[in-house]
Amino acid sequence: MLLIPAIDLKDGRCVRLKQGKLDEETIFSEDPAEVARRWRDEGAERIHLVDLNGAFAGKPQNASVVRAIIDAVGAEVPVQLGGGIRSLDTIERYLDVGVSYVVVGTAAVKNPGFLHDACTAFPGQVLVGLDARDGKVATDGWSKLTRHDVVDLARKFVGYGVEGIIYTDIGRDGMLSGVNIEATQRLAQAVSVPVFASGGVTDLSDIDRLLEIEDDGVGGVILGRSIYEGTLDFGAALERANGN
Repeated sequence: MLLIPAIDLKDGRCVRLKQGKLDEETIFSEDPAEVARRWRDEGAERIHLVDLNGAFAGKPQNASVVRAIIDAVGAEVPVQLGGGIRSLDTIERYLDVGVSYVVVGTAAVKNPGFLHDACTAFPGQVLVGLDARDGKVATDGWSKLTRHDVVDLARKFVGYGVEGIIYTDIGRDGMLSGVNIEATQRLAQAVSVPVFASGGVTDLSDIDRLLEIEDDGVGGVILGRSIYEGTLDFGAALERANGN
């Protein structure tokens, strides 16, 4: 199971939000590229980037920082990126500068045809981000709640050819309140591609609980506030995930 450190970008900085609220940010670093190097050096096999400005603006806003991060970690550590990806041109530009996987969120829900086209044009490089509250999918930087059931929508998108699904429980994101294991497991069992858990990871007990459902299709977990505030030791979590 992949343990994937997250670097959330806002105004060129590495920050964390609580429940996706822009006015509830904590700045962890003025140098996101240095943060990426740290996680690489500690053993990360993939880095997760979120362009928070892009998510709210609907177009990329931190492209220069993304390039700096890719240069910092090198080709051996794949980078996946979400936030403001609403066009094939944007995907192509990001892939051209070295992003390995793009994460399509709001655009997938609002314009499923775009997601289908993206999966066709860039096979194996498109992940879909499904952010949900009480089983219903949210869009637009989590500001709008839809009537779409997360499992139903996931099954539809798997048919399009997505490489994996990032599932975020909005109510737990940035709150250090524990992973929503039941919802993550239910989604993983319902689809044939890897599901990456996100939101609420607090400590090693969450890693242990995710490892228990790894065989159900949980491909990894995205780690944010817990590894920045120290409630989860990233090195110890890696050892646990690797069976040591």
